Amino acid sequence: MPALPHSPAMARVRSVLVTGGAGYIGSHTCKALARAGYLPVTYDSLQTGHADAVRWGPLVRGDIRDAATLAGTIAEYGPVAVMHFAASAYVADSIADPAAYYDNNVAGSLCLLNAMRAVGLDALVFSSSCATYGPVDTLPVTEETPQRPVSPYGRTKLMVEHILEDYGRAYGLRSAALRYFNAAGADPDGEIGERHDPEPHLLPRALLVALGRLPHLAINGDDYDTPDGTCLRDFVHVSDLARGHVLALEHLLRGGPSLRLNLGTGRATSIRDLVRAVERVSGRPVPCQISPRRPGDPPAVYAAPDKARAILGFTTAFNDIDAIAATAWRFLLTSAASHAQPPEERQA
Repeated sequence: MPALPHSPAMARVRSVLVTGGAGYIGSHTCKALARAGYLPVTYDSLQTGHADAVRWGPLVRGDIRDAATLAGTIAEYGPVAVMHFAASAYVADSIADPAAYYDNNVAGSLCLLNAMRAVGLDALVFSSSCATYGPVDTLPVTEETPQRPVSPYGRTKLMVEHILEDYGRAYGLRSAALRYFNAAGADPDGEIGERHDPEPHLLPRALLVALGRLPHLAINGDDYDTPDGTCLRDFVHVSDLARGHVLALEHLLRGGPSLRLNLGTGRATSIRDLVRAVERVSGRPVPCQISPRRPGDPPAVYAAPDKARAILGFTTAFNDIDAIAATAWRFLLTSAASHAQPPEERQA
């Protein structure tokens, strides 16, 4: 479906402002929003996002810290709510340059919240992270698990959660902070998927090794106290995450209270299990090289998704790592031919 130019007919469709909507999770959520009957208005600087991933609504190119462009976009499209994905999102980069992360993630979020407050826009779904928890003492991770982030990235996400709580008490903002675990996979229809340059994430890197574009997959530590010595993680399909965001949005639009929820499968997959899944779906070997452990990497992290299920009715359709890997593999093989022409864009 091509992106829609702005027109008077849009006034009859409930629009949702999606900051970072040209990114990996944001673009999948825009597709889910369109399927649910909303008009996603993507607001993205395109610094890391892709214009050709914006297919279900208009694209406004702008920085999250640009108060004037944010205000103009909100005035033009009159959104009923905001979904906030715009953020710098790499742990290692946040350690190397924390100033950039605090500026973009925290100051940018404040700019957005103040633009919303100025017009009485009071519903926001926030892309948070399991990185807010840091090392955990017990598993699975529940919403009551102490939040002790160890990276500037995790701290910025937790700071924004605190800001949302304060804005809720003082100004009536209702928000849903969704702490999701390891996003993975690609749109089952093959229209969009994960594209980073360079690619930092485990599953796409393993697929690139299978395709011959990388020589090997680095596994950071194989001596953890886990069944096969590698870390255990909760890989949740990106389309399931997108559906969770729509459920949270509809909870808020019904007048529901603010939420802080985990989004995950509740299943632990080891790094070696993921490698074997990639080999099965691709039919190709994935050579691995064992590297030293990374500081701060916990042996195991996986979610307790019960609260999201009880409150939102959130369940995951992709519960098998082979199924998740298969969607990403298909997208990787077809992505060169599947990118649409960039949508109509209004330059800020």
